[in-house]
Amino acid sequence: MTGIRVRGESSPTNPFDIIEKLVSDNDWPFDRRNDEEMAVQVPGRWCDYSLYFTWNESAGAMHFTCAFDIRIPGPRRCTLYELLANINDKLWLGHFCVWDEEGVPMFRHALPLRGLCGPSVEQIEDLVDTAIIECERFYPAFQYVLWGGKTAADAVAAAMVDTVGEA
Repeated sequence: MTGIRVRGESSPTNPFDIIEKLVSDNDWPFDRRNDEEMAVQVPGRWCDYSLYFTWNESAGAMHFTCAFDIRIPGPRRCTLYELLANINDKLWLGHFCVWDEEGVPMFRHALPLRGLCGPSVEQIEDLVDTAIIECERFYPAFQYVLWGGKTAADAVAAAMVDTVGEA
């Protein structure tokens, strides 16, 4: 993992108190709209990521999205959906989809918490860390398919190559 951490040992009881502490400790701008939703901006290597957390009381779950600003041109939609299927096949947690209303790709995950007092600090760290790692890994694949004219298979193959060292 990339090392996103919450300082200190305290465990607030409200899930959004934990998230607010995480984003504050990392100096990320955020907007806690109420006790059930929060928006966060996280700088990345390729772009800034828009994180959005919502709490659904009836489902006993926290829904999480991490969107990045790549607009999807209409003629590339079919290839993009093929890319999403190929990427999602590689993921253990969460999945990528397209936010149709805005036309942007995003990483999504839900954290079921029914019967628990709330998420642990470690669960929130892992949730955010996983989203950023996967968005950083696959951002170039989206670019290759949408603007570079590459096939979905070629874009995913390039994204799955792990580099060693620095040039």
